[in-house]
Amino acid sequence: MTVAIVDYGSGNLRSAAKALERAALATDCREVIAVTADPAVVAKASRVVLPGVGAFGACREGLAALDGMVEALEETALKRGQPFLGICVGMQLMADCGREHGVHKGLGWLPGEVLPLVPTEGDLAEGETTEGAATLKVPHMGWNDVAPRSPVHPLFEGLADGSHFYFVHGYYFRHETPDHLLASVDYGGRFAAAVGRNNLVGTQFHPEKSQAAGLRLLGNFLRWTP
Repeated sequence: MTVAIVDYGSGNLRSAAKALERAALATDCREVIAVTADPAVVAKASRVVLPGVGAFGACREGLAALDGMVEALEETALKRGQPFLGICVGMQLMADCGREHGVHKGLGWLPGEVLPLVPTEGDLAEGETTEGAATLKVPHMGWNDVAPRSPVHPLFEGLADGSHFYFVHGYYFRHETPDHLLASVDYGGRFAAAVGRNNLVGTQFHPEKSQAAGLRLLGNFLRWTP
């Protein structure tokens, strides 16, 4: 069985692969961790990880440039229901659209849109306040406490409320369905740190750069049987 890390030219592939390999050893996972740009490998994978670094539109174009890759992702994640993890922009791509340097169509797996991060006194997750004097720097870069929602999703099993994870982003996922929020973070306003439904999960933070907490989360993903 294979855990496919999708190589579409937009991601910390080496860091993600190394972190998943360490998590696999710690959890006695027998699945092979493979970085691949081959849609056939992704279509048959037991789990899929979609990393993402950079602009939403460029990442979406990168996926589209790999003939058959979007269809392979749909085959594995939507039709066969295998566990799927999106990281940073990989999570954001599950949205209906991204509004970074124009409007770009997402995969449409989770209702919502990706919007500029504007730290204010408002609640960004609900979209009530998007204007005002920013009190914190954008992009959001560094360590922040993450608060899993109750009941705790299996992805966050064994992780204390307020565990530190590493973020690097200037846009956030404004989800439309409250039940899709798995965890939140407060950075001048509270917004989604993790979203998901059924076999789909995504993190705005980078678990592969989040040391012990990140390795625990990746180990949970490798053990997860939705």
